[in-house]
Amino acid sequence: MKSTFSIVSEDSPWVLTRIANLISRRGYNIESLSVGRTEIPGRSRFTVVIEGEEEVYEQIRKQLSKLVEVIEVRNLTDEGGFVERWLTLIKVRATLEMRPHILQTAEIFRCRVVDLGSDAITLEVTGDRGKMSACLDALKPYGIIETAGSGQVALSRAGFKM
Repeated sequence: MKSTFSIVSEDSPWVLTRIANLISRRGYNIESLSVGRTEIPGRSRFTVVIEGEEEVYEQIRKQLSKLVEVIEVRNLTDEGGFVERWLTLIKVRATLEMRPHILQTAEIFRCRVVDLGSDAITLEVTGDRGKMSACLDALKPYGIIETAGSGQVALSRAGFKM
């Protein structure tokens, strides 16, 4: 089972290494890791997605909380709902004849064209994990040249919990 953690920490050069080492020492792989500044100067929010055994997540949360720079650790998966977004850039082979079809497919997934060349189009798509997967599957027949993804960012729901 996958679990999404939100970790708020002080800005420090070694905090990323400490968080990653703590998780990997326990034999878990970090599926996604995103870091960005928060609304409070001097603080960063890490969104970490880990796949492993459910009973270990509470132990990981407690151990992360013990790190000196860490201010708050929340397992968003346990809290009953969160909003997640991924960002992916997709460079697709695009001959002049195929461009209208690619752009029509991109429109279905609300992709934005961020670069256009003589033989390729680069698209930006944001959404949940399912949307990313479906978009890549829909564009695959045209010839995906390369992709780059941001990893998950997430916040707990402000409204109704699921």
